[in-house]
Amino acid sequence: ISLFQVFSANNFHTKRQNIVASYNNSFIKRTFCSTNQAGEEEREEMETDVLIVGGGPAGLSTAIKLAQLAKEKGQELDITIVEKGEEIGSHVLSGNCFEPTALTELIPDWKEKDAPLRTKVTKDEFRLLLSDKKSFKIPHFLLPKYIDNHDNYIISLSELTRWLATQAEDLGVNLFTGFAASKPIYSQVNNEKIVEGVYTNDFGINKHGEKKDNFQAGVLIKAKQTVLAEGCRGSVSEEIMKEYNLKINNQHYGLGLKEVWEIDTSKNSNFKPGLVHHTAFWPATDTSVYAGSFMYHMEPNLIHLGFVVGLDYKNPYLNPYEEFQKLKTHPQIQKFLENGECISYGARTLNEGGFYSIPKLTFPGGLMVGCSAGMLNVAKVKGTHNAIRSGILAAENIFDALSKDEPIEQGKELKNYQKDFDNSKIIKELHETRNFQGAFSKGGLFFGLLHGFFSNLIGGREPWKFIPKGIDSQKFLPKEKCKPIEYPKKDGKFTFDILENLARSGTNHDHDQPIHLKVKNEKTPLVSLEKYAGPEERFCPAKVYEFVDDVDEKGNDKGKKLQINAQNCLHCKCCSIKMIDEYIDWTVPEGSGGPKYTIL
Repeated sequence: ISLFQVFSANNFHTKRQNIVASYNNSFIKRTFCSTNQAGEEEREEMETDVLIVGGGPAGLSTAIKLAQLAKEKGQELDITIVEKGEEIGSHVLSGNCFEPTALTELIPDWKEKDAPLRTKVTKDEFRLLLSDKKSFKIPHFLLPKYIDNHDNYIISLSELTRWLATQAEDLGVNLFTGFAASKPIYSQVNNEKIVEGVYTNDFGINKHGEKKDNFQAGVLIKAKQTVLAEGCRGSVSEEIMKEYNLKINNQHYGLGLKEVWEIDTSKNSNFKPGLVHHTAFWPATDTSVYAGSFMYHMEPNLIHLGFVVGLDYKNPYLNPYEEFQKLKTHPQIQKFLENGECISYGARTLNEGGFYSIPKLTFPGGLMVGCSAGMLNVAKVKGTHNAIRSGILAAENIFDALSKDEPIEQGKELKNYQKDFDNSKIIKELHETRNFQGAFSKGGLFFGLLHGFFSNLIGGREPWKFIPKGIDSQKFLPKEKCKPIEYPKKDGKFTFDILENLARSGTNHDHDQPIHLKVKNEKTPLVSLEKYAGPEERFCPAKVYEFVDDVDEKGNDKGKKLQINAQNCLHCKCCSIKMIDEYIDWTVPEGSGGPKYTIL
């Protein structure tokens, strides 16, 4: 274990104790519950009016709007955010070409308050990469209106969330970073199972499940309303959706990989602040694969470069990370990276189901906002504005319930939030592009592009429905039906080995803790290897999964076994989605573990 890890662990232990001790003592009680194999643990119990799980744009917007309303009405309201990242923004990754309309609704004077929106879009460009050398620029008049980025800004979403956090703190919101919500707290009220809040993860358990010297039991945080704002494939959100049968249709996902490059603009005249550049087709030339790239030029000299692959792809030999690296060998991409240095790397899954996959948003005791509920507009390649807008709607409904003369009943379901959402700008926007991703799943790349063009002409009023069927983990074809894919060697200048890039993510976990990636059935990994050639070795963007030689105590060969390098995990959640039979249960590790994004 490194000195950095020792320092971080000790610092976090002290920080956690201080937070619990300094929290408003009138809200702290003692309780006892059985939480791990060590037996009964004494836990701190914290109570708050509103608990928000996740410190991304949706959660922060909910908190800010709640605090604004309380201030306007002269009411006291205790609002708490718990965030598993070490700092706000450290687990936030996005493109991001940002539509500021919802931010203006939330904070009208964001310009005066120096929000980090500094690079306005100056030019849109969309190209089909036809081969490893050729490309075709699609005329702007043929592009759908929903990918017109006029008046949008190129930003770092991790920077924006940190700025939103300062706005929330100025309004009195409690922000607890390094607290990983591990599971909901349930109770019975009037014969109904309700959500009362969340448990946070224990800290200081070794890899054998035993307490270390710095052990601290997790905290119970109870609230009148619990808001789930964890982002795509959140652990608590997934459990609650299953518990209350909230899903209407299956969600579908993509994997986004991203690098940030710093360009020496004195030597590269291709850098154009405000340029938005998207591509499709090559290097993923299988037209059944939903994939494409984005490149955003941000002042003063940064290029945000990313590649997204739909996780409904069929060939188990496809490697999203290698496809991303191969993309950078195309002259149309590489010319922008000349005289540049890659300074950051990360990956995250994103919701692609859109309108058809939005679940029921409310449950007894709480509700969901943002990408926890899949509000990304995949046609626009944008979701942050919808996340913010959903936070505003949620806050208005929560405040209305909490500010009534009669105290809110425990576990109340705020059904008016669902009604307001169903009549909101969010649902109208998602409905207009409801068939976008489904058309690609139905007929491949070129059918999807043609359908998008036609749907744009008629304003999304087509009468048919393209509802993607099945789940992404069921899409693989057996290895015998697929052709292995060879990828070029890395040059260390434009393309990089995965572990070299992983170091740029800042990801870090204490090695001496239980593996947070739980195998549900020990036999399934070998089925994956034998039938599908072990695709988990390829789709993970952090080299967490490897099949290695297995030997017994006498050194006899036992074949292969799955090795999980959990310390590499970027918290992208891809494994919980794409593994056959979804055989990985992605649980939260100790709080503050994972990537440390600053500019992504």
